[in-house]
Amino acid sequence: MLSIRRSDERGKSNWGWLDSHHTFSFSGYSDPAHMGFSSLRVINEDRVTSGQGFGTHPHRDMEILSYVIEGSMRHKDSMGTGSVIVPGELQLLSAGTGITHSEFNPSATDSVHFLQVWILPEKQGLRPGYQQRAFPMDEQRGKLVLIASQDGRDDSLTVHQDVSLYAGRFDEGQAVSHAFGAQRNGWLQAVRGSVLANGEALRAGDGAALTDGKTLELRATGDAEVLLFDLN
Repeated sequence: MLSIRRSDERGKSNWGWLDSHHTFSFSGYSDPAHMGFSSLRVINEDRVTSGQGFGTHPHRDMEILSYVIEGSMRHKDSMGTGSVIVPGELQLLSAGTGITHSEFNPSATDSVHFLQVWILPEKQGLRPGYQQRAFPMDEQRGKLVLIASQDGRDDSLTVHQDVSLYAGRFDEGQAVSHAFGAQRNGWLQAVRGSVLANGEALRAGDGAALTDGKTLELRATGDAEVLLFDLN
């Protein structure tokens, strides 16, 4: 079964410097019908104007992934980590027992467009940690590449939950399938472009929950980029 969450149905907030769309309930946006999916708690699509960002703030007991679509984002945290994230990279912040961090757009001219994903960890009170890795974009062309997993296999980042996250980039007409294990579910997020997911049309910003399905059949109907979560 495929349940589609259309881009224009998402929650919205706009603070001038931040334009944000919320797939699931977040901050001032609350919808009992969209509180998350499996261990997915937040998928926010954010655009931050030049020279602006999120000041230092706390998190705990959450796996926080940042995926830059366009531009760059500067990260600093209480563990002493400082880095800049660009397209083709994934950042994973395991908040565990507690961290503080900030995220800023370092550009003086360009906005940054990115996804922030929160995943509930398998247990609370974990040791905080930081990971960041580049996944060459040309290696994602026409296929789904594993970028995060519970066991860190295939050089993916290690997330503290039974989740496998794949990224893919496709030219029009390219197709791929993904088989789910028994009793597993999926969430497909269309990042850019347009695709058919088991025959259903998705455009940028759309998401789709897959339940009781064995296989996802994906075909690009334009230049496209997707994230696929394989969930318990």
